[in-house]
Amino acid sequence: MAELGEPAGHVPSAVRRWLERWPPGDLPHGAAGAAVTIVLREGRRDVEVLLIERSVRDGDIASGQVALPGGRADDADESMRATALRELHEEVGLGPADLVGTLGLVGVEEASLFNMHVAVYSAALGPSPGPRAADPHEVAHVFWLPVTALDTVEPVERATRSGLRKVPAIVHEGHVLWGFTFRVLRQFFDRPEPATPPG
Repeated sequence: MAELGEPAGHVPSAVRRWLERWPPGDLPHGAAGAAVTIVLREGRRDVEVLLIERSVRDGDIASGQVALPGGRADDADESMRATALRELHEEVGLGPADLVGTLGLVGVEEASLFNMHVAVYSAALGPSPGPRAADPHEVAHVFWLPVTALDTVEPVERATRSGLRKVPAIVHEGHVLWGFTFRVLRQFFDRPEPATPPG
C-alpha cells in the first residue's frame, strides 16, 4: 500500500496539502472513548470529505446526526487506530485497501454532547469503488461534502445539553452539520471560528 510520502500521483496534490500535516500515528487503546476518520478525495470541483447521516433510533443521542465515520472503542481493539479502521469498515464498508497509506493522527478532541474524548484520524481514498452504508440500522446516508461548503455557516436550532438553542451549522443538500463534526472539520481545514449566532 502506498505511503503518503510517495510520488504525488498516488494522492492528488489538492488532497495531499491537507493530509501531509498529519503523519502516521496511533494512540493506545483507552486513550479516547471513540475514534473517527476524516476521509478525503478529489471531487470534480473541490476536495471532498466523507460524511454519514446516522439513522434515526429511539434512545440514541446521535440519532439523525451528520458525523464522520467512527464510533466507540471496543475492548478487542488493539489501539485507537484499530477502532477507527473497524468503525470505518462497519459504517461505510471501507478497509485499509481502500485508502492510500496509513491513517494520519490529527489529535484528540472533546465531544461534549457524548461526554467523551474522540481520537481523530485522516486518510485519502484510493482507487476504490467508494463507500456505502454498510449497516442501514446505523447509517441512513453516506455523502461527500465539498470543503468550500464549510465557508457558508448559518444558525440552526438544535437540542443541546443546555436545551434548544441556535448553533452555527453547515446545511448541504438537506444535511445539517453542527457540533463536534462541524468544529473538527473547520479546524482541520483552517476555517476561522464562526461568530456565535444570536439567541
